[in-house]
Amino acid sequence: MKKLWEQIMKFGFVGVVCFLIDFAISTGLFHLLGNVTSKNMATAAGGFFGFTISVIINYILSMKFVFERKEDLSRRKEFVIFLILSLIGLGLNEVILLACRAVYEASVVLMNIFGDTYWFAVSKIVATAIVMVYNFISRKIFLEKKSA
Repeated sequence: MKKLWEQIMKFGFVGVVCFLIDFAISTGLFHLLGNVTSKNMATAAGGFFGFTISVIINYILSMKFVFERKEDLSRRKEFVIFLILSLIGLGLNEVILLACRAVYEASVVLMNIFGDTYWFAVSKIVATAIVMVYNFISRKIFLEKKSA
């Protein structure tokens, strides 16, 4: 149990680093693109690029510091599995961001309370929390060496 707790803490640290990278990129692109395209397009593009760049960094840090590699799994296959699991996470991330956008646009109260900037931050935090749980469980199942 202690090993699992330590692993969760390391995963959390890596997650925070990658979240900050993702958040900075996705929020920056949302604001840049939001002035020249629709808010939905800015949301999707910001979410996609922030998430994608953070996944590459997350792979490097996770496999170095968090998960114990399977000996019978090549790095190439390991990365492909990590990427597939992350793409599923990206899909969840995008659906959650767009669902939050739809809820926001349907509610005058939320629009008055949050505004676009705060809405996006709240949505990104919600999406990240849900995807983080999925990522830990799926990577533990598919990528980590099984303990004897």
